[in-house]
Amino acid sequence: MSPTESRQPRVAVVGAGISGICLGIFLRRAGFHDFTIFEKASGFGGTWRDNSYPGLVCDVPSRYYQFSFAKNPDWTRLYATGPQINSYLTDVARAHDLHRHTRWNSEVTAAEFDGRAWHLTTAAGARERFDFVVCATGFLHRPRTPDIPGLDTFAGAAFHSARWDHAIDLGGKRIGVIGTGSTGTQLVRALAGQVPRVVLFQRSAQWILPTVNRPFTRLSRVLYRRWPVLNTLSYRLNAMTFALFSRGLVRPGPVRRVITAICAAHLRTVRDPDLRRALTPDYPPMCKRLVVSDGFYAAVQRPDVDLVTAAIDHVDPRGVVTADGRRHDLDILVLATGFDSHAYMRPMSITGTGGHTLDRSWAEGPHAFEAMMLPEFPNLFMLIGPHSPVANHPLTAVAEAQSRRIVGWLRRWCDGDFTTVEPTAAATAAYNERLRAAMPGTVWAAGCHSWYLGRNGVPEVWPSSPARFDELMRRTPDLADYHLDRRVVTR
Repeated sequence: MSPTESRQPRVAVVGAGISGICLGIFLRRAGFHDFTIFEKASGFGGTWRDNSYPGLVCDVPSRYYQFSFAKNPDWTRLYATGPQINSYLTDVARAHDLHRHTRWNSEVTAAEFDGRAWHLTTAAGARERFDFVVCATGFLHRPRTPDIPGLDTFAGAAFHSARWDHAIDLGGKRIGVIGTGSTGTQLVRALAGQVPRVVLFQRSAQWILPTVNRPFTRLSRVLYRRWPVLNTLSYRLNAMTFALFSRGLVRPGPVRRVITAICAAHLRTVRDPDLRRALTPDYPPMCKRLVVSDGFYAAVQRPDVDLVTAAIDHVDPRGVVTADGRRHDLDILVLATGFDSHAYMRPMSITGTGGHTLDRSWAEGPHAFEAMMLPEFPNLFMLIGPHSPVANHPLTAVAEAQSRRIVGWLRRWCDGDFTTVEPTAAATAAYNERLRAAMPGTVWAAGCHSWYLGRNGVPEVWPSSPARFDELMRRTPDLADYHLDRRVVTR
C-alpha cells in the first residue's frame, strides 16, 4: 500500500540545506506529505546560503556536485561559485514545492521522546508532536571563532568568513585573513590585487592541488540542454574520477603517490625559496582536506600580499600583533577559521528514552550506527552524520543515499513492521569498532591535526570507497541490529 492508503507518519526535518532539500524531495516522491522542514534562517541552501565571501568556489566539479535527479545543464564553470550553488539548491527546492512544507526562522532548540513520539520545541516556544525526527543540520554550520586576546578591541571591522558583512566597502582597505584552509586561500586569491594589502596569517601550511576553473562555453550549455544524456555521462565520468581519487585517501598506492607528486610540483612554482619553505606542509598531502586552487600560489607571491607565519599573540585596536613583536596594521580582519565540524545538530538539546541525552551519548565524541542512527533515540535519523563520507563523496550523493534509506524505514513503518526503531548498543559498538580498525591505512591517520579527527585522535570519516558506502545504504537492514517496538500507534 502507498502511505496514503495506510497510516501516514508525521516527520520533522531539521534544516533546509542540501540534506533537508534532498529528503523533502524523496519524501514527496514516495508519497509522504505530512512532513515539516524547520529552518532557522529565511531561505534554502544551508552552508551555501550562509557563506557568501569573495572568491567562494566549490572544490567538487559542478557537474558532479548536484543531485542525480536534478542535473543542471547551465553551470558556467568547471567549479561552481557559491552563489550559483545556492541558486541551484533554491530552484530545485521550489520546483518540488518544498516551500509549502518549510517553516522559516524556526530554529529547533529541543527534541524530546516521550516513549511513543517526539516533541519538538522551537526558539519561539512552539511545541509540536512527530513520529520521526530527521536531523539534516549538516556539519559545517557553527562558525568557530578563535580565542585570540584582544579580538574584541579591534577598531576596524572583524567578522567570520561565514558571516561576511557586505555593507563594508573593501576599497582602499588593508585586509587580514586568519586561516589557510580552502576559505583562506580563496579569499587571498580573490582579494589580491583588488585592495592595497592582504595579510595572511598562517598557522600551518596547506597542500594545494592545482586546477584551472575553466568556463563552459555557451555552445556546450546549449548542447547539454538539448541532449540531457551528456549531463548524465558527465556525472558518471566525475563519479569514476572521484572513486579513483578516493583510493588515494583510503589506502597507500599509486594514486596517493601521483597526487603527492602533483602537489609537490605545484609547490615548486613558488620562486622564492624562503616563501616556498614557509608554504611547505610537514604532513603528507590529503591528510588534511586538500585545497583545490587555480591561483593561490600566484596570489601569495604578489608584492601586495604578506604571508605571516609567526604565531598571533594578540589583537589591538590597530591590528594583529604576532609573537615576534611585530604589529600588522589592518582595517578589516576576516576569521577564516572554519566550523565546529563535530557539533552536528548541537546545540539543539535531544533527549531520548529514559531521559538519555545526546550530550551524554556523545560524551566521548560523536558516533552513530551506519552514520545515521543512535541507540536510545528511537525514530531519530541523521543526514551527513558521524562517519559519513564527507571527504571522498559529494554531499549531494551522500544525501541521496541516506534519504533513500530513511524512506525505506518509513515504508516499513507504514506497513506496520514497527512503531519505533533504534539500533542496539551492541550493533553500534561493533560497527564503530570496524570503522576504527579500518582507519590506520587511510591518509587521515598519517599524523596531522585536522578537523577530520575526533577527540581521541581517530578520524571521524568514512574509511572506504564511495561505492562501499552506497552499497551499505542500499543493503536491506539486518533486523538483528535493531530494537523494534511493535506497539500500536495511538494519536
